[in-house]
Amino acid sequence: MKYFIGNWKMFGVPKSINILKKINFFHLKDRNRNKYKIIITPPYTLLETFSKYFKNKKILVGSQNCYQKDHFSSNTAAVSAYMIKSVGAKYTLVGHSDNRSEGDTNEMLKNKVIFALKNNLKVIFCIGENKIEKRSKKTFSVLKNQIIKVLEKKFNKDNIIVAYEPIWSIGTGKIPTKNELKKTILRIKKILKQIYKKKSPAVLYGGSVDGNSVKIFKDIREIDGFLIGGASKSSKKFIDIIKNYYR
Repeated sequence: MKYFIGNWKMFGVPKSINILKKINFFHLKDRNRNKYKIIITPPYTLLETFSKYFKNKKILVGSQNCYQKDHFSSNTAAVSAYMIKSVGAKYTLVGHSDNRSEGDTNEMLKNKVIFALKNNLKVIFCIGENKIEKRSKKTFSVLKNQIIKVLEKKFNKDNIIVAYEPIWSIGTGKIPTKNELKKTILRIKKILKQIYKKKSPAVLYGGSVDGNSVKIFKDIREIDGFLIGGASKSSKKFIDIIKNYYR
């Protein structure tokens, strides 16, 4: 099963549901539809209406983050996994580079994962190195550290997806070479297998994924899907990614 996950970031108002309706309509008639899952993570403001509308349809709705405490607390503007689950969301992103750069530590991320799983949300855990770390050939040690400091073998691997997003690639149009990417995905899966014994959770790629770059990625069988940023805000661009992947 492949994943096509759209991260809307700070985008979307109630009428933006029309973008998803078009994607859902495409999925209904796509002959490859049983080979993949579509997950969209809109802002918190749209979680409830989108979750309700797509409840019995094929698009799954997730959150872009959750707070590192459970249930309710006195933290202004915080939204817990419990609250996200209560409005119908099924997934949450954790550890996106945007949030890491705003101060999310490994300890905070571990608590987010713990509480998301406790509340029956599936976790899309984001990892990635920056330009300086890549230049100084620290990619593998950075990724290993990000994984082992947060994920534990007691977490149900069936409820975890790992998304590799090199920070230097997000929104820049720069992508890793085929060989580089294959090596990195295999290395990530090796680390995950050491934690979870035998089988690794799904590992996705994110960073400048569009209708063109996906043609390059489809040859790398080790990639289990994609975390898509900018292109997920347009039904045409998102559908083109899926079409070109299966072409």
